[in-house]
Amino acid sequence: MSSSRLGFRFFQNSRAAFRNGAGPFRRPGAQGFRFQSSDAASEQQSTFRRMWDSPIGIKTVHFWAPVMKWALVIAGISDFSRPAEKLSLTQNGALMATGAIWTRWCMIITPRNYLLAAVNFFLGCVGAVQVSRIFSYRRSLEGSSKEALKEMEHEMVEPAKTAAHKVEAAIEKKSS
Repeated sequence: MSSSRLGFRFFQNSRAAFRNGAGPFRRPGAQGFRFQSSDAASEQQSTFRRMWDSPIGIKTVHFWAPVMKWALVIAGISDFSRPAEKLSLTQNGALMATGAIWTRWCMIITPRNYLLAAVNFFLGCVGAVQVSRIFSYRRSLEGSSKEALKEMEHEMVEPAKTAAHKVEAAIEKKSS
């Protein structure tokens, strides 16, 4: 009986101390704080309201862009089971570059969007893993890393050059 009484006294004394702002959680200059059950519902509402009204909240593109972009990450992860000869170097190179560029950009923009940075980081990782799988496969076919890199470079550079020539031609046509 005395041990239960001792525990009850300890509970009452520590509760009173925390009400008055004493104890390890005391903020400098704090007069005290109280926890009331009636404030719990209003605190949840205010948390939801803050999330709703936030510049990166639920009703903004800053929230929905990362949610939708996870589909690309999941699709890339599901391609881990595909044979490397069926993977597109151009597509996976673009995913890797997009992930790297946008991860950095998410840290520069205001407000910082950590959700978008996380999804872009994983997108870049998935792209890097797939590009390394393609490289390993081609190296095993060619027998040399240099030959595999030349083939991959040719596959990546030629479409880019073609696209650049098309853009230049379109600009010249429009300006004349």
